[in-house]
Amino acid sequence: MAKGFKSYGSSWVLVLLILIGGLTGSAVGDALSQVLPWLKSTSLIGLKPSTLDLRFLNITFGFTFALGPLTALGMILGYVVYRRI
Repeated sequence: MAKGFKSYGSSWVLVLLILIGGLTGSAVGDALSQVLPWLKSTSLIGLKPSTLDLRFLNITFGFTFALGPLTALGMILGYVVYRRI
């Protein structure tokens, strides 16, 4: 390991904690959206599905990411938890 480089653990742990934080934030946002309607507002980010057709192989790629206020907060908290462990 190089000097000055601090290893925080596996990258998979980081991805897992960010996903858990995002899911938790989305669930809390959905639960509280009846009381605070602005929590339901989301921005959609992603790529529309595109298809590569090679006659014998058909591949479709695309994704959509819905980012709300509590989803972003949950993902940030997941990163903070990762840095603390």
